[in-house]
Amino acid sequence: MKRLLTFLLLFVMSATVAFGCSRTGGNQQQVLSIYNYASYIAPEAIAQFEKENNVKIQYDTFENSDALYAKLKQGNPGYDLIFPADYMVKVMIAENIIEPLNLNNIPNQKHLEPKFINQAFDPGNKYSLPYQWGTMGIGYNVKTVQGEINSWGGMFDPKYTGKVAWQDDARYTLAGVLMYLGFDPNTTNPEEINQARDLLIKSKNIIAAFVPDTGQNMLDQGEVYLTMEWSGDIFQVMTENPNLRYAIPKEGTIIFSDNMAIPKGAPQKELAEKFINFILQPEVGAQISNFTHFGSPNKAAIDQGLIDPKDLNNPQIYPPAEVFAKMKLLQDVGKATALYDRAWTEVKAGAGK
Repeated sequence: MKRLLTFLLLFVMSATVAFGCSRTGGNQQQVLSIYNYASYIAPEAIAQFEKENNVKIQYDTFENSDALYAKLKQGNPGYDLIFPADYMVKVMIAENIIEPLNLNNIPNQKHLEPKFINQAFDPGNKYSLPYQWGTMGIGYNVKTVQGEINSWGGMFDPKYTGKVAWQDDARYTLAGVLMYLGFDPNTTNPEEINQARDLLIKSKNIIAAFVPDTGQNMLDQGEVYLTMEWSGDIFQVMTENPNLRYAIPKEGTIIFSDNMAIPKGAPQKELAEKFINFILQPEVGAQISNFTHFGSPNKAAIDQGLIDPKDLNNPQIYPPAEVFAKMKLLQDVGKATALYDRAWTEVKAGAGK
């Protein structure tokens, strides 16, 4: 948590200075406005880019992809760079929310792992480039659950009544439940979606909360025993709490690839591309992954031995091929999104906390 506090302090100071300079007009430094998750970049990387380029970075945060989408859907309020999830990239391309990249300005794309580029949500990476990747799984306290957890079923065990947290995110939470039930997490079958809805509502007494990407904090503080969370978020709090564990459920889970993209109307498009190119330097990419404990899509960073060996050799961060094969990306389900939205509204009404 000390690292998170340092991170937040650094960016509050950076954002304050940047905002002040842009309003007074007394300092002609460029300001790069970034919209990303909290604690999702190494503070040293930000400081290095600011120093090397004589710019200031204003860093705002969102809680999930829905919040990011809602913010940009009504028009860009002034951001230069955003970090949408894989399926959200496709949505934003279709709705003309993000700009095509000038890939000539981003030669460091050559360092990326082939399996993380040219994916179906953005063929040719015309609009985005990968930033970090990881999994959605179960964080738990090995002492309070009194054993190991390896299944989504643990999230429905009555012995943990009132001590389980799920993500406050329709697609990801319903995806986990769908996989537990043996269904495709991208199903468009109303009956399957409703079965996932019904199981969550039936389990309302077990659920302590639906949380906006803060399950790791509740787990660390003992408010819950199990939480659905992103891999790196759990590994960050594990560094100071030896009782915490992370599990990729045996039924499979969601693998995600967060991406760097430029929203329509970005005031500093070329500077944003310069920042993307900076992030894709092997040394910088490794610095970020070593801080976040998420997987790096930067093949050169891995090949050059720049990734912390403890992370690189951790099968919960870099899963073996047989586990990787059970994981799926979320997809844009088109009109079926309405089915998920309706099911989620009913979950929150029937089991919301």
